[in-house]
Amino acid sequence: MAEFLVKVADERGRLLQQVENGYSQSEVRDRFVQQGYLVYWVKPRGLFTGSMRVGGRKVKQSQFVIFNQQFLTLIKAGLPILSSLDLLIKRHKPGQMRSLLENVRDRVKGGELLSDAFAAQRTFPKIYTTKMLAGEKSCNIEEVLSRYIAFQRLALTFKKKLAVSLVYPTLLVIVVMCMVVFLITYVVPQFAKLFENLNAQLPAITVLMLAIGQGAQKYAPYLAIGLVALIIFLWRWKNTDRGADQIDGFILRVPLLGQIWLKYQVANFARMLSTLLAGGLPLVPSLETAGASMSSRRILNGIAEAATRVREGRTLSGSLEEQKMFPDLSVEMIEVGESTGALPAMLNSVAEFYEEDVQTALGAAMALIEPVILIIMAVFVGGVLISLYLPIFTLGSGGAIH
Repeated sequence: MAEFLVKVADERGRLLQQVENGYSQSEVRDRFVQQGYLVYWVKPRGLFTGSMRVGGRKVKQSQFVIFNQQFLTLIKAGLPILSSLDLLIKRHKPGQMRSLLENVRDRVKGGELLSDAFAAQRTFPKIYTTKMLAGEKSCNIEEVLSRYIAFQRLALTFKKKLAVSLVYPTLLVIVVMCMVVFLITYVVPQFAKLFENLNAQLPAITVLMLAIGQGAQKYAPYLAIGLVALIIFLWRWKNTDRGADQIDGFILRVPLLGQIWLKYQVANFARMLSTLLAGGLPLVPSLETAGASMSSRRILNGIAEAATRVREGRTLSGSLEEQKMFPDLSVEMIEVGESTGALPAMLNSVAEFYEEDVQTALGAAMALIEPVILIIMAVFVGGVLISLYLPIFTLGSGGAIH
């Protein structure tokens, strides 16, 4: 999917301009026409620079949650939106967040909707601007902000738990890699100099290890440059549709970890969709917004296809089941929620179930991976040391090595 800049007019004649995700200009145009808007033009994002922020950094999630908590408190206290923004701007130190809020305030003063002013920054989450728009239409911004803050708190808590689970294995992998590099590029070449002075006939395993060490030391700069170039290539390739799709396919096929990644995405999707539906948004726009927030390209494309089928009159559960991607249990729970008219509540249950499942499965995976890493490290380091000390043991035992 690509991003397009859309300029439309609503039924009251107000001009709206926003960034929208879509597969093509015609698909985005048709989507707005079906919603009753008069479409002036649809342009690929790369062809427009206007007043949008291009390439701006993302605001930290925790920082944005704190801003919204303060914003909600001021609104509940009865302050107008502009006065609340002015107070919050004064509390922020000069920097990116303050400049963004100043731009939002200026746009609101100029007559733009608050949701449009935030969307124009192209920095804040789309789920936030979409919910804000729903709150403005229903004159219930306070409830919308409360729901968004609750959603973000849950998301932050879940991410922190995952991060804590991954700290030790990540440090272990880094230490192992540093040890391997040190052994191969420094220790092994030092032994090579020692064996040259001994003029000894070396075992085959020692000759092989010395050749690897000397080659690694000789070509280390070129290997480092090649590794950096490969990382840059992969980073750019993953941002293409084909690259992202193939990387997603590879991740999903990885034993154990692939299922954890899938369940994590399903939990995020269910939580976002529930929050949007509870805020009063229709199902199809909620699906499109929640789908566009997915970090997995395959799931993103699957949700977009499901949204198209829902727009045609199909059920959500049936549309998701056709994608052959979502776990059967999640589809069955969504089907129950649709049939009972309690879809937002059931989506919350789906999110809670899979969040707990992800934490349990990740804990089990880490418990398995940690000893595997230690065993691999022990075998590798032991093999290197044996290959280096074997000639010395042979000499010490009185063997003739000439």
